[in-house]
Amino acid sequence: MIRFDCDYLEGAHPKILKRIVESNFEQTPGYSNDEYTKYAVAKIKRMCKNEDIDVHILVGGTQTNLTVISSILRPYQAVLCVETGHINVHETGAIESCGHKILTVKSEDGKITAEQIEMIAKNHNDSDMSMHMVMPKLVFISLPTECGTNYTKKELEDIYKTCRENNMYLYIDGARLGYGLVAKDTDLKIEDIPNLCDVFYIGGTKQGALFGEAVVIVNDELKKDFRYNIKQKGAMLAKGRLLGIQFDTLMNNELYFTLSRHAVNLAMKIKEALLEKGYKLLYDSYTNQQFVIVPNNKLKELNKEFTFFKVKDIDKNNIAIRICTSWATTEENVDKLITKL
Repeated sequence: MIRFDCDYLEGAHPKILKRIVESNFEQTPGYSNDEYTKYAVAKIKRMCKNEDIDVHILVGGTQTNLTVISSILRPYQAVLCVETGHINVHETGAIESCGHKILTVKSEDGKITAEQIEMIAKNHNDSDMSMHMVMPKLVFISLPTECGTNYTKKELEDIYKTCRENNMYLYIDGARLGYGLVAKDTDLKIEDIPNLCDVFYIGGTKQGALFGEAVVIVNDELKKDFRYNIKQKGAMLAKGRLLGIQFDTLMNNELYFTLSRHAVNLAMKIKEALLEKGYKLLYDSYTNQQFVIVPNNKLKELNKEFTFFKVKDIDKNNIAIRICTSWATTEENVDKLITKL
């Protein structure tokens, strides 16, 4: 069976495994106080062209979102995102378990707009009942989105400006950040991101690491005591050097972006084939996630050799699926899929 379900089906890039094995019997301080993690943090700061950021490497995406969001919000404050936002649909109520409401807005392409944020803030601030409602304090976005779409630099500038004008923070979930930054429809670079938000993270789990996400805190207000939150939320690894080694390797000689381009290039090959064969796409994605509408009987045929993520039923005869490539996807398997399509 060839799987195109998601981008974390394989283990880790061989260079990461090699370094983990080579360092296996080394004794290092725990809880990310090791030299490998220090090297990784230094490389991330250089890559972002910003020495003033704080970098913490956490164990996984859900733990990262939970830790960051709960550390920012007070009990009466809420986080705002689109209905398809990861924290809203795929994290088992992790944010709500800490007592924070998620306020959602509709979106046709997975992106929130500055106008939507402005309207939510204005409706709250102008209401005579504001003290009886949760306060919108944090905006959560994914880059790229859960729909595989990208934000432009102008869109992020407008969103961040609106957040600041309304005394709100902006947090970017970068689980697939590399895939978004190498896509042809973006004008963003990694060094732009620290100037366009208060905190973001660089994904590892879906981009060649065994596990791990690197949180980058830009806003000084959010830096104090963050490690306490990491520990309390179960996101701190005792053998922290395993995280440090992985990100140190990914950030070496731009391996992170090399792996990202590999996945995106293969996804574009699939997209071109889909359009050529007359399939309709649910979203116009230029990242490693492609969303296509297929007849139910065709999916049944495809599932004899391939697996995909089922997104939603379109009607009684058609369904939308996600075809996801990764850093480890082979061109041979992509060609087999295209032939079967």
